[in-house]
Amino acid sequence: MAPSRPYQPLLLRLLHGLNSIFVIGAIITGFWTYDTYDGRWGRLPLPQFKEIESIHGTFGLYALLLLPIFALYAFRRGQRRLIQPDTLAKLTQVGKPIWWYTLHRITNTVMLLALTFAVFSGKMMSEKWLPQGEFDHTWYYLHLIAWAVMILCISVHLLMSARVGGVSLLLSILDLKFRPQDSPALWSGHIRNWLSQRFKGTPK
Repeated sequence: MAPSRPYQPLLLRLLHGLNSIFVIGAIITGFWTYDTYDGRWGRLPLPQFKEIESIHGTFGLYALLLLPIFALYAFRRGQRRLIQPDTLAKLTQVGKPIWWYTLHRITNTVMLLALTFAVFSGKMMSEKWLPQGEFDHTWYYLHLIAWAVMILCISVHLLMSARVGGVSLLLSILDLKFRPQDSPALWSGHIRNWLSQRFKGTPK
């Protein structure tokens, strides 16, 4: 009998899906922007599309706006998918399943940090630099590094996910079905409960 597909919370799937669209869109348009204006370290035969920088910035802005929500979810409800207090101890169990799970959690954590680095370095750039041929700004170099790091992180993230959960784990993030207790109709109540607990006892 084939193993059952693991269940991923609906909110995680939505945030992960939107974040993936924005990040992958930013990566593709980011290279196209580099190819159009810079190209010092190699080019592809892409059309010279001057408006691509604005499109890249739009993807980056959406990723920036979603990042706080995604990070809040990751560090609260998704905490078990990130680095744990006993991570270093588990890394000594090389080759065992827990070792792979730990590497997967480290990869997820690094992904969040890399995304933060990418959107922050992009925010620090001026949209005038590249059209004016100003390529020697520190933030531009840092943003290029962030672009390369994001590609590496996504590749390792996919490999670790496949190693830990196989194809079923990769496909579970695309599943459209959800359990009754995971219904969006309940989210407003969850938010109210969280806010009431968060600010319980706060002086008025």
